Amino acid sequence: MSVRYGGVAGARSGVLRRAAARDSPLRRIDWLLTGAVLALSVIGSMLVWAATRPMLLNAHQDPASFLKKNILNLAIGLVLGVVAAGLDYRLLRAYAPILYGLACVGLLIVLSPVGATVNGSHSRIVLGGGFQVQPSEFAKVGLVVLLAMILGEPREGELHGGSGPQPKDIALALALTAPPMALTMLQPDLGTTMVFCAAIMGVLVVSGVRKLYLVGLVGAGAGAGASAVFLGLLKPYQLARFTSFLNPAADPRGTGYNSQQARIAVGSGGLLGKGLFHGEQTGGHFVPEQQTDFIFTVAGEELGFLGAVLIIILIGIVLWRGLRIATQAADLFGTLLATGVVCWFGFQAFENIGMCLGIMPITGVPLPFVSYGGTATFANMIAIGLLQAVHLRHRPFD
Repeated sequence: MSVRYGGVAGARSGVLRRAAARDSPLRRIDWLLTGAVLALSVIGSMLVWAATRPMLLNAHQDPASFLKKNILNLAIGLVLGVVAAGLDYRLLRAYAPILYGLACVGLLIVLSPVGATVNGSHSRIVLGGGFQVQPSEFAKVGLVVLLAMILGEPREGELHGGSGPQPKDIALALALTAPPMALTMLQPDLGTTMVFCAAIMGVLVVSGVRKLYLVGLVGAGAGAGASAVFLGLLKPYQLARFTSFLNPAADPRGTGYNSQQARIAVGSGGLLGKGLFHGEQTGGHFVPEQQTDFIFTVAGEELGFLGAVLIIILIGIVLWRGLRIATQAADLFGTLLATGVVCWFGFQAFENIGMCLGIMPITGVPLPFVSYGGTATFANMIAIGLLQAVHLRHRPFD
C-alpha cells in the first residue's frame, strides 16, 4: 500500500514540477488575457440571467434556464479554446482552405430549407432543445485564418518593412472573401458583414498593403454600399435603422423605438445602478433581445456607469493583449492571425455598445463574451485559443 501511495504521490509531484517549469505552457500562457475573458464571461452570465429571469417567471418557466444554457455554452467554448491553444497555429496554413470551405458550406446550408428565420434573419440552423447553430460566427474564424495565410505567405518571417503583398495576393484575398460576405448578406445579416469588412481591412493594413490600394478599397466599398441602397438590395427595415440613426426623432415609436429605449435603460442606472434583477426597463422588457444584442443596456441599468465601464475596460484588456500578441508573433502569419481576431472583437464590441448608446446604427451583433449565444461563444473562445497559440509560440524555435 505504501509503495502504491508513494508511486501516486511521486507522479503527482512530477506533474506539478512540469507545470511549474519555466517552459510549461501553463506558465507561458497569457493569464491577463484569460482572466479578462473569464471575468467578462461571468459578468455576462449574470446579465443574461437578469435579462431573462422576469420573462421566464411570467411564462411560469425555469427562471434560470438561460443561465444554465449559457454556462453550458461557456464550458463547451472553454474546451474548444483550450484545444485551439494547444494547436501549432503554423499548421493552420495547410488547413485554411478546408476551414474556408466548411464556412461557405455552412452559409449555403443555412440559406436552404434547413435554415430557420429568427428575428427577420435566415441565419440559423435549429437543432432542437433550444439550441441553434449560426454558421456565420464560425465563418469569422475561417475568414481570418484564410486572410492570414494568403497575405502572410509572400513575405514569410518579415514583421516590418518590405514591399507588402503583391497585387495578385490582394486580388485573391478579396475574391475569396466575397462569397462568404455575399452569402451572409443574403440572410440578411448586415452586422456580421460589417465585422467581416473590419477584419479584412485590419489584416490588409497590417500586412503592408500600399496606401493607394487601401484608398481604392475604401472608395470601392463606399460605392458598393451606395449601389446596394440604390438598387434596393438592403431590406426596408435595414434602411429604416440607418434613417433612425441619422435622425432619431424621425420615427420614435417605430424604427427609432429600440434605440430610444436602449438609451433610457443605460442612462437610468446612474453611477452604481439599480442592482441586479431590479431594473424597471429590463424587467418590463422595453428593450428587445436584452440577452443578446442589447445586453449592454442591462449592464447600464442594473450595474450602473461603473459596471458598464468595467465591461469596457475588460474588453480593452482583451484587445490590448491581442495587439501585444500580434506584435510579438514569431512570423507574419501569426501577426495577421492575431490582428484579424483583434479587429473582429474590437469592431463588434464598438458596434454593439455604440448602438446601445445611440452613436452607431442598430445591427444584430452580440457583445463578445457577454451576450448570450452558443455559436458566438464557441467562435469567440476558439479565437482566444488561437491568440494563445500564437503567444505560446512567439519564439521561432517553440
